[in-house]
Amino acid sequence: MKIRFFPRKEKQSSPNPEPTRMPHWLPGVTWVLVVIALLSMAAILYQTYTGHSILSLIPFKTGRMSSETITSLPNLSEPYSFDSITRKANADTNLPQSYRKEITDYVVESGDSIFGIAKKFNIKPESILWANKSTLQDSPHMISIGIDLKIPPVDGIIYEWREGDTLQKVADEYKAKVEDILLWPGNNLDISNPVIEPGTIIVIPGGSRELQPWVVPVEASGPAGVNVKISGPGSCSPEGGAVGTLSFVWPTSYFGEVSGNDYYPGHLALDIKCYEGDSIFASDSGVVIYSGSIGGGYGNLVAIDHRNGYLTLYAHLSAFNVSCGQNVSRGQTIAFCGSTGNSTGPHLHFEVRKGGAFINPWLVLQ
Repeated sequence: MKIRFFPRKEKQSSPNPEPTRMPHWLPGVTWVLVVIALLSMAAILYQTYTGHSILSLIPFKTGRMSSETITSLPNLSEPYSFDSITRKANADTNLPQSYRKEITDYVVESGDSIFGIAKKFNIKPESILWANKSTLQDSPHMISIGIDLKIPPVDGIIYEWREGDTLQKVADEYKAKVEDILLWPGNNLDISNPVIEPGTIIVIPGGSRELQPWVVPVEASGPAGVNVKISGPGSCSPEGGAVGTLSFVWPTSYFGEVSGNDYYPGHLALDIKCYEGDSIFASDSGVVIYSGSIGGGYGNLVAIDHRNGYLTLYAHLSAFNVSCGQNVSRGQTIAFCGSTGNSTGPHLHFEVRKGGAFINPWLVLQ
């Protein structure tokens, strides 16, 4: 028997391939979207031309949502009278809540300082000194419990108008701008005709003047940098003495803590934290050139000449642990914390001078 082999025929592709069929659900979805679009357009047109929502055509059913439960609105086509609240125009509505236009009276309390009061009222300490020249004499040491201070509403000068004054003259005197004086709301000036009667109190925003605080008078003299003679009952004039190390330690047990005035142009010292009777330490070695009471609000004072151009002063002390002319070493107890002189609470007033000039104690303390 013979076996015959026949060649395999290749499958020919159809010249007209069958097209891809559309999903059976697509036409239905398309029609639904078209209907929604038409309904939405109809609703918009109805509301545009009638002024009513298409929902108003749907009647409410009886029951909880019946018309009896819906409060009727008044027919505004009839005359009605309404009670209303009258609100006056307020030109200050955009100003911060802490904004003040008027001068504030403040009675000094226990523990107050010019620096602390200024911080409370968000102004510079110098502004309080400027505003209370007759009371404080430009010295923060003159503060005491119970005195009344004028607190300006803004940094600047409180000024009493005098005969012959002009806005330009006053503005120039206090380095301010005429328009700032005119436009300050608390001055209540007519900018078209700013007539100011003598005796009128006005605020000069941004104004300033030189401060003249009372300080312990110590004049530079010789290599020590100070005059060893300070006027007062606790003064002496020692010859020679211990020399400082140029390394100054914190004079109380509360390192880095200030309880009152910091160093600023009106207060060339630090008010350092301490409690009544706490030990006060010599910031560096030297010789005591003053130990006793003194004027100007300082109370009891110790001054140390470090014999290298530096001088340190310690004020408001309750008691002394050294006498004038005595040599002291760095860190030695020289006195005790108190609140003598013009003070509202126990603290140490600490000054550093170099060559007779004040320097910021923060620059040398360790």
